[in-house]
Amino acid sequence: MSFVEYSDEIADGDVAVVYLGRESTMAVKVRRGGRTQTRYGAVRHSADLIGRRYGAKVTCGKGGWVHVLHPTPELWTVTLPHRTQILYAADIAAVTLMLELKPGSVVCESGTGSGSLSHAILRSIAPTGHLHTVEFHQQRAEKAEEEFAEHRVAHLVTVRKRDVCKDGFGVTGAADAVFLDIPDPWEAVPHAKAALKARGGRVCSFSPCVEQVQRTCQALSDHNFEEIGTLEVVLRVHEVRTVSLPLPDFGPRVAPVPEAPPLPASDHAAAALKTTTPPRQMPAHTGYLTFATKPRT
Repeated sequence: MSFVEYSDEIADGDVAVVYLGRESTMAVKVRRGGRTQTRYGAVRHSADLIGRRYGAKVTCGKGGWVHVLHPTPELWTVTLPHRTQILYAADIAAVTLMLELKPGSVVCESGTGSGSLSHAILRSIAPTGHLHTVEFHQQRAEKAEEEFAEHRVAHLVTVRKRDVCKDGFGVTGAADAVFLDIPDPWEAVPHAKAALKARGGRVCSFSPCVEQVQRTCQALSDHNFEEIGTLEVVLRVHEVRTVSLPLPDFGPRVAPVPEAPPLPASDHAAAALKTTTPPRQMPAHTGYLTFATKPRT
C-alpha cells in the first residue's frame, strides 16, 4: 500500500479507509490481530481485512457491512486527524492545476499542517519529483514525517522544522513551484523567489483574509513577479431528487390520434421529474488563492 501506487490486496501494516456510508469514513491502521469498532460492529483485521481485495464488502460483528477502500489523497483529506485547518478538494484541485504540477516536479510547501495538500502534491509529482515541506511547529513536523513514512511516500518528501519567513525553505534555485499557507505570506516571498528555479516557476499563496492578499500581491510585485492574480473557489453542490409537478388542466381532453396510446389516468394529474436543487444554506468562502509567475532570467 502506498498513497502514490495502487495495491490489489490489503496487507499487514497498510492504512485502509473504511467506508461506512455517505460522508462517513475512517482511516484504519491494519495490524494482525487488531480490531476496529464501527457502528455496525467490530471489524477483525486478521479475518476480515488482511488478504482481502481493496474495495471488498466486509461484514461486521453486528451483521452490518462496510467497504474497505484503498487510500487516496482525496480520502485522506476527509479522514485525517486535524492538527490545523486544512485545504479541501476544491482548493486542492485549483492549486495542483494552476501550479502546473506533474511527475518530476520539485515543490516547496509551507506550512505542512495536517498534510492534506501535501499528499495531493506527492501523488501529482510521483514517481520522480520531490516535495520540500516546512513546518515551524516541532510536534506537527514530527507527526507529518511519521505519517509520510507510514503511507510509504517518505522517499518523495523532506520535512524541515523551521520558520520559513526567517530561514527560508532550505532550497535554492531548484523548485518548479512554491505554495504558502502561513499567516504572513508576504514575508516569505523573497525566500519563495530564491527557492524557485532560475528559469521561472509558479508560486501560490492561500489566505483567508483580503488584507493578507493585498500585502502579498504588493510583495510579489515588488519582487518582479508576473501574472499576479487571485481567485476564490466556491463549491456549490446540487442535490438530485424526484419532484412531482401538477400538469395544467386545458379543459376537455381531445381524442388521441390513432397511433398514440391513451395516457394513463394518473398522468393527467401530475408528472414525476428528476431535477437538481442547490442548498438554501452552504459554506462558501474558504480562502483566496493568489498565483504569480517568476520571470525567466
